[in-house]
Amino acid sequence: MILARSLFWRIYATLLASLLLAALLIALLWGAVGESPVAAWRHMPRQLLEAAIPEADIPPGAIAQSAHRVAEAIAGDVTVLDRSGHVLASAGADLSHGAFPRDGEWDGRRGEGVWVFRLHDGRRVLARFGVGLRRPGWHVLLALLAVALAVGLAALPVVARLTQRLERLRGTVERWGAGDLAARAAVRGQDEIAAVAASFNAAAARVQALLDAHRALLANASHELRSPLARLGMATELWQDAPSPALRDEITKNMDELNQLIDEILLASRLEHQGPVRASTVVDVLALAAEEAARTGASVSGTVAETPGEARLLRRMIRNLLENAQKHGAPPVEIAVASDASGGVRISVQDRGPGLPEAERERVFAPFYRPPGAGEGSGGWGLGLALVRQIAASHGGTVRCDARDGGGSVFVVALPPDSGVRPV
Repeated sequence: MILARSLFWRIYATLLASLLLAALLIALLWGAVGESPVAAWRHMPRQLLEAAIPEADIPPGAIAQSAHRVAEAIAGDVTVLDRSGHVLASAGADLSHGAFPRDGEWDGRRGEGVWVFRLHDGRRVLARFGVGLRRPGWHVLLALLAVALAVGLAALPVVARLTQRLERLRGTVERWGAGDLAARAAVRGQDEIAAVAASFNAAAARVQALLDAHRALLANASHELRSPLARLGMATELWQDAPSPALRDEITKNMDELNQLIDEILLASRLEHQGPVRASTVVDVLALAAEEAARTGASVSGTVAETPGEARLLRRMIRNLLENAQKHGAPPVEIAVASDASGGVRISVQDRGPGLPEAERERVFAPFYRPPGAGEGSGGWGLGLALVRQIAASHGGTVRCDARDGGGSVFVVALPPDSGVRPV
């Protein structure tokens, strides 16, 4: 309801107050700069009357004729008095009866609208105008007030519509804050309110996507953690009954798997909040690829390629690509590094495995991706490739999966030359 909308009344009251203040200032300026109606009737009409009415009645009747001409001009009555107050001439009704008003002022006591003008020789001219003379100052002020009222009434629906949009936006924000993450504000028009609504929708969508990703990560991580924990518990029970090197190796393997999974979860969470990498060092990508290839037994080729970035993250990206090729592809695994003319770096890792269908080449970068129809025993991609995409994005780069000629898959990472300053 309008009565309950405090913002509406504040905006509307401010508008009305501004209009009234403007009308008052104009009226004051009128009185300060321009000559008042009383002052105008004291000067200009007196000069006109002195020019119209002769000082002496020569020839006889000249003053009376002049008084008649003035009376006809003003469509009213005119009486000319001498210094003593005696009537010299009168046209129309005799205005000399009763109390005289002061010079140039309205005779409010008699209510007859009589004006008096004192000439330089002491004579006085009484005039009653038949044209409806009024003080223009008050009428100007009333006109300004009327204009202010009209503008105020016209602004009423505009202000009401403005505050209604703000109230709807506030209601949407309150619903979103109460837990309705799908709530979005209506974007109408191209003004500031529409811009705020669009910004809110974009921020709400980002927050919702982030929370959904966290929920999915938590659910998938919980599911993936159960398998090594179950195997570890079973191996521990068997170790208590009959210790053996094979059980010890199984326990160590499961512990390593748990540590790696926890490390990947923490790294993925840090990359989500870290944003772009602001690195001041230049990393030799070919050297990192050679070190990781020696550790995994892959072959490496290429030319020296350098890029600004964080060496630890780039090493982890290359390691995950090589381990993914070894686990889900087939040897030989090859990694190649090259730089382009603009200073960008291209890293490609390929294997001779069965490859991925085209429909699955984008899904493989999802956290804890598992191929269709594959059970837990066949293994999954975990967070390895998801981290590869996050690390590449944090350096301003991209990653994609292509099919290799002759069979197998090839993962290509492209890092731009200004990777250290690009946003995620």
